[in-house]
Amino acid sequence: MDLSTKIRAIYDYPIPGIIFRDITTLLRDKEAFPEAIDQLVETAKDKEIDLVVGVEARGFIVGAPVAYKLGCGFVPVRKPGKLPSDKISATYELEYGTDSVEMHSDAIKKGQRVLVVDDLLATGGTSKAVVELIERLGGEVVGLSFLIELVDLHGKDKLEGYEINSIIKYEGN
Repeated sequence: MDLSTKIRAIYDYPIPGIIFRDITTLLRDKEAFPEAIDQLVETAKDKEIDLVVGVEARGFIVGAPVAYKLGCGFVPVRKPGKLPSDKISATYELEYGTDSVEMHSDAIKKGQRVLVVDDLLATGGTSKAVVELIERLGGEVVGLSFLIELVDLHGKDKLEGYEINSIIKYEGN
C-alpha cells in the first residue's frame, strides 16, 4: 500500500507557501493506520528496544502502538509545563526563536536502548533535543523512526550518526 496517498496535503497552512502534511486521513483509515505502524515496527524489530520515546502530540499516536507491538515501554516527551514530576528539558531553535521539550528525569535508566518515534521529520530540531534528553539520562538511542520525512528540509543533517528511518518521504514543495 502506498501510504503517501493516505496523507492529505493542505496548502498555505499555517502560512502561505507551506504544504501541511495532515496525517489524520491516514489515522482514520482502518487499513492504512495499522500498515503504517507495522512498517515502523519492521524498521526496529531486531534492535532489542527497551523503550520507545514519542514526541507530543502526534508522536504519541504513532509511538505508543509501536511500543506495544515491540513489547516495550513508552515514554512521552512533552511541551513545557505538562509533566507533573521532576523533569529535564532541552531547548532547540525554531525559524524565529526557540522552543523546549521535557521528559521525566526518571523516565530512562542508564544503558536502556531507546527508539525515538515521531510523525514527522522536518528540520530535525525537535528530534535532536529529544536525543539530547535521552543521552543525558544515560539511554542509548538505537534509532529514530518517522512516519513522514520532508527531505528538502535536511532534518537528517542534525541527526548525523544516528540510524533514521522514514516510511513516507516528500521531496520538493
